[in-house]
Amino acid sequence: MLRLSGNSLITVLIVLCVVNAALAQEYRKGRMLFDDHWRFHRGAAQDAEHSGFNDSSWRVLNLPHDWSIEDLPGTHSPFDLNAISQVSGGFTVGGTGWYRKHFTVDSTQKGKRFVLAFDGVYMNAEVWLNGKSVSKHPYGYTSFQADITDRLKYGQDNIISVKVRNEGENSRWYSGSGIYRHVWLTITEPVHLAQWGVAVSTTSLDTAAARLQVMTKVTNESTQAQQIHLSTHIIDKQGKEQVSMESIKEIAPGASFLFNQDLQVNHPVAWNLATAYLYRVVSEVYIGTQLVDRQETTTGIRLISFDAVNGFRLNGETVKLKGGCVHHDNGPLGAVAYDRAEERKVELLKAAGYNAVRCAHNPPSPAFLDACDRLGMLVIDEAFDCWEGGKNQLDYHIWFKEWWQKDLESMVLRDRNHPSVIMWSTGNEIPNRDKPEVVAVAKKLSDYIRSLDTTRAITCGVNGIEENKDPFIATLDVAGYNYALAQYEPDHKRLPNRVVFATESFPSQSFEYWMGVADHPWVIGDFVWTAWDYIGEASIGWLGYPQKQDFYPWNLAYCGDIDVCGWKRPQSYYRDALWKPNQLSLFVKPPRPSFDTATHKEDWSHWDYDDLVNHWNFAGQENKPLQVVVYSSCDEVELFLNNKSLGTKPTNRSTKFMAIFEVPYQAGELKAIGRSPLLRSYRALYTASQPAELRLTADRTTIQANGQDLSYITVEVADKNGPTVPNAENLVHFSIKGPGSIIGVGNANPRSVESCQLPERKAWHGKCLAIIKSDKKAGDITITATAAGLSPASLIIQSK
Repeated sequence: MLRLSGNSLITVLIVLCVVNAALAQEYRKGRMLFDDHWRFHRGAAQDAEHSGFNDSSWRVLNLPHDWSIEDLPGTHSPFDLNAISQVSGGFTVGGTGWYRKHFTVDSTQKGKRFVLAFDGVYMNAEVWLNGKSVSKHPYGYTSFQADITDRLKYGQDNIISVKVRNEGENSRWYSGSGIYRHVWLTITEPVHLAQWGVAVSTTSLDTAAARLQVMTKVTNESTQAQQIHLSTHIIDKQGKEQVSMESIKEIAPGASFLFNQDLQVNHPVAWNLATAYLYRVVSEVYIGTQLVDRQETTTGIRLISFDAVNGFRLNGETVKLKGGCVHHDNGPLGAVAYDRAEERKVELLKAAGYNAVRCAHNPPSPAFLDACDRLGMLVIDEAFDCWEGGKNQLDYHIWFKEWWQKDLESMVLRDRNHPSVIMWSTGNEIPNRDKPEVVAVAKKLSDYIRSLDTTRAITCGVNGIEENKDPFIATLDVAGYNYALAQYEPDHKRLPNRVVFATESFPSQSFEYWMGVADHPWVIGDFVWTAWDYIGEASIGWLGYPQKQDFYPWNLAYCGDIDVCGWKRPQSYYRDALWKPNQLSLFVKPPRPSFDTATHKEDWSHWDYDDLVNHWNFAGQENKPLQVVVYSSCDEVELFLNNKSLGTKPTNRSTKFMAIFEVPYQAGELKAIGRSPLLRSYRALYTASQPAELRLTADRTTIQANGQDLSYITVEVADKNGPTVPNAENLVHFSIKGPGSIIGVGNANPRSVESCQLPERKAWHGKCLAIIKSDKKAGDITITATAAGLSPASLIIQSK
């Protein structure tokens, strides 16, 4: 028995041979989720690592958790003009935080191995058990473990203490603070599968058969040699075993052995973007007839290749990477990595046309990669933003020499079974790329990754592309070009075998960058900065660079195709026209800029996009000309104002898939019709009247009662006829009944400094968002939205 204590006592039966179905939510993939009933204190807490410390006054919470998105003490806002993070961190506040968890282990468990696994802690984590140090980990984005076996007290209270320090200037974007990803407890026998010890790769693939190499590391931490029997099974999506193999090896005490097995799967279903078919690799370790460890590894059967003639190929078919860079935060939730928040992000990116993401500039959460595997999204898994040369006084360069190898191991060994991962990136815009000593580091990193995994390409985001960067790029398999469209053709003439892609590109130049991909086989893709908006680097999409303290209250980058609430911005609709057939969207350039304009922006700062709105509400502009922009991949578009045609224009490559009209404003209906052979598309904007009611829409009306599932509720301020009122900024209040809670609110206004956690939010452009989290009790959750002078609205979410 393992007894966990916090506010309540939970007893969980661990059965190592067979996992009881009733424990599926608590015990997944051989690990127990250890997120519940932690105590938290924001600030210093002298001697909090010691067992006798009194933490009874500390706040009780469940992980994952990010204190930087919480309201600052005495305020209703997480933002502060004087925050050390300044513009880079979106004016959010870090500092020091402490976490403590009490639990009891029954004496019958003595002799087993107990390991805590942290998916991510930002940053400088120190872990103690019962007052004794068990782990330190400075990097905030890689996963790490703490073996607590030798520090456990059986039948008594055990206390885990975690100190987290996010202090000083250490990031160029919003990092969040705290234990912001899951924590797990792994319990094994002394003979067990090593952490991240299973590696599965596809060595050949056709319609008749696939060959899989399964490398399995087994560790013997007992006091005597053991005859180990490893049984490996490949299970398909329907639960049917496709093939199995058994191997036997005697392992000395304190030693490990790496089993190498080759298995054939007949008539395989390949993992691809359209059919993200996943298999389970079940690894079972026996001593004699006793099953002592079991692990399931989810993976996909697929082959990838890169060359300058065929580009990137997935299972033998050329795929152009429709990519975007993505930071790790989840908008109103801060850095908190709930599984559903990560999954929703991938869902919406895929719906917007993306087939690839670059995790900028750090390894993502395991939940994010799991979602990419399930949904068919390709991934560039990136390690660092800097090496020995830093970009901030207290960033990763301080720890690089001591920790780079451990952190690369964490990324590669943890993530190597994800079929979605196609490239490892060693870093981003590393300083002094033309210096021999930096080239030597680049080679060292690439060589080390190849010693861990040879099945993927290695890249790096390189800026300032010139011939003097050739030695640096030569350490890579695929050249990542940041903002270097002009170098595609001259570099190909000079180095015809170089495979290139835009690791970063400007949203305002999306047409040119995508044509560079479409026209050149050696250019395999384009990754815009960014696919999803984020906290930090505040206002690079409007005020640009250089950034200053007087940018406050800006706190969002405002450069993403999709905003922090998950709603598409105009540039995303333009990308639809570039990437998809028969697309049509309609926008208007407002007569006055949406925000104050800047005069200091540098010429090279191009992360902005055209200032456009998707409404037809311009009282006071009657009969004055407004610029109307239509994005379309139809052959032509015709524009109508109140059913009167304003003309037809072509929309094709020669027009950059857009048509621009000058329209004298009149209230009513502005309508565009897109025409292609046998197809017609229709879009319209309407003049809304005064706000009259609220309208609620949930992304999911049924969620799991597991204490972590989410439903995202979009709130619209509508007029009496239904259209959203685009200039509505009503303060919306939320109330909730049933087994759930409101854990985040937002509106995507890049200048809003409102609380992200109070049950209220002003609308912006007529909308705001509330995020509901389930409890562990099933039942109906009712959310109600009210605003002064408007009809309220309610919605029921079923939690099962």
